[in-house]
Amino acid sequence: MTLVGPLADDHRNLLGSWSAAGDFNQAVSVLEGINQLIGNNIQVLHVKGSNLLEDPDLLKLLNAYGGDIILDNRTATQMIDEALAAAQKSDVIVAVVGESQGMTGEAASKADIGLPLCQQRLLQALFQTGKPIIIVVMNGRPLTLTIENQYATAILETWFAGTEAGNAIAEVLFGFYNPAGKLTATFPRSVGQIPLHYNHKSTGRPYNSSDFLNRFETRYIDITSDPLYPFGYGLSYTAFSLGPLNADKTELHGDSDRLNISVVLSNDGKYDGEEVVQLYIGDPVASVTRAVRELKDFKRIFLSTQQREEISFVVTTEQLKFFDANLNYVWEEGLFNIYIGLDSVNTKTLQIYWYK
Repeated sequence: MTLVGPLADDHRNLLGSWSAAGDFNQAVSVLEGINQLIGNNIQVLHVKGSNLLEDPDLLKLLNAYGGDIILDNRTATQMIDEALAAAQKSDVIVAVVGESQGMTGEAASKADIGLPLCQQRLLQALFQTGKPIIIVVMNGRPLTLTIENQYATAILETWFAGTEAGNAIAEVLFGFYNPAGKLTATFPRSVGQIPLHYNHKSTGRPYNSSDFLNRFETRYIDITSDPLYPFGYGLSYTAFSLGPLNADKTELHGDSDRLNISVVLSNDGKYDGEEVVQLYIGDPVASVTRAVRELKDFKRIFLSTQQREEISFVVTTEQLKFFDANLNYVWEEGLFNIYIGLDSVNTKTLQIYWYK
């Protein structure tokens, strides 16, 4: 395999920006983690491929605050050519890319939230080889990974994973651990979509992804309005599915009533794994505008391959409450939408009426 990228053997950036007492010399890089785990079983060709960044002004700013970023004295073409030569000898490519720790955190806003251009050029060259490519991303904010998503075989989001990053990443890459993480932020397709969050307010003309020719709604004309990866999204080495929703009632009355709702979760894949079943509630008509949906509950479930399990939730009026115009914490009677899914977008829906 070819292990490539400016962060593949990096220690300094694994701790992130809020790690004043951390010792990055104790951190395990991805290269070290892979070699310790399976180094005797495969040949790992490690090349840098590109610098972390090449913007001289940004480099100067980051290094003024302890960035410790050192540029390779070779040209970008020389480094990419070296990466391509290694890739041609390999069965698979693992590219470790992302941001330096100083690019995120306090006082680190960016107008462009894509990967640095030198890293994008490296990936574009690697995509042309036709070899399977797994991208490991290290970052402290959601990034626009639209092109990377289109061409990569897989993308592993690792954030700034800390001193044991290399060991943990290696175990995920080689199947010793089946990942089950879920995104706690929405990843946009373009910086122009921001602000973009799952619990936004409704509009007078909500977006309908199935009606592309209707331009008079809340949308963009040059890009879909959907995010690249929604809040709550995450994959694993197995595949899960949800059955229909089952509720004990659809009309409820008063504070003491309870909604019991369940769904069957199935592990349809070849491997044991964990999944996070998420429950959202939407209050479409209220005295103040509400989010289209809000996360109210979730359950993390382990299932063996081909196993099924009924997952149950209990909804009470506490989960319907909000602060009204007078800042009283109340719930109001009416229609509510109950959503259950494996992320905030791909959900099953049930409508209920809850009366005072």
